[in-house]
Amino acid sequence: MDQRYVGRSGLSVSRIGLGTMTWARDTSADEASAQLMTFADEGGTLVDTADVYAGGDAERLIGRLVKEVVPREDLVIATKAVLTPGGKDGSRRHLIRALDASLDRLGVDEVDLWQLHAFDPDVPLEETLLAVDIAVSTGRAAYAGVCNYAGWQVAAAGVHQRSAPGRAPIVAAQVEYSLVAREAEDELIPAAAHVGAGVLAWSPLGRGVLTGKYRTGIPADSRAATPHFADFIQPYLDERSRRIVESCVTAAEGLGASPLAVALAWVRDRPGVASAIVGARTHAQLLGVLQSETLVLPWEIREALDDVSS
Repeated sequence: MDQRYVGRSGLSVSRIGLGTMTWARDTSADEASAQLMTFADEGGTLVDTADVYAGGDAERLIGRLVKEVVPREDLVIATKAVLTPGGKDGSRRHLIRALDASLDRLGVDEVDLWQLHAFDPDVPLEETLLAVDIAVSTGRAAYAGVCNYAGWQVAAAGVHQRSAPGRAPIVAAQVEYSLVAREAEDELIPAAAHVGAGVLAWSPLGRGVLTGKYRTGIPADSRAATPHFADFIQPYLDERSRRIVESCVTAAEGLGASPLAVALAWVRDRPGVASAIVGARTHAQLLGVLQSETLVLPWEIREALDDVSS
């Protein structure tokens, strides 16, 4: 699997990342183990998690698998902090405690990428970013990034961190980005480029809709059929998304590929994208994702997808 540098940094990641939001909840330990082994065998390195995934159990599971399944040095481990059961907490006090707790659950001394999971408007940005400086300067994190920030927030954080020596630069901006969610192109992606941050695209398959699984209804074993994901997926079951899905299906038929591969290749190769993070619930789903690695979309198909999803 190809590796890419994240923005203007020395952090190199696989251009497809493995998301773990469902691990230790909808994805069992055995399934997660099979996914991680296959992902690493195919050259995948970026494993993305967060302190709130499954109440911390996703990090605990990764920590166990790093000891038993895949060597730590073969992976780029990325985690996040800020979100809490009660909302958001971007204070220095909470963030440093949250990072230390993540390190303990993961069983590592340092994470490769530590991300601010959301912007906290109630805490001065300078204080939140001071926690980033502490994390990097003390060796708890090698690199820092942000997640789910607006364009102006990415720009503000990036410019602040590059304004003086000794501050840890923001090297990554993680955002939802897919054929059915292109809002990031308006401001966030240009802002990330301006401050030298690479884009990590989460949900590049449109929360699963772009796989085509919802073309004729909601399968009983799909995320849309579960109580904790139904509202998350519902916005992309509209007429606009249906047209985009059908275009992916048509393109896939012509290329001898799957709609999943077409949608993923489109995001993966967009300007500024360092990695597209896919959260496969099962090992079989991950195998389908990895089959897209060699697909390169012809410019005619890329332009057609651009038009139908604009």
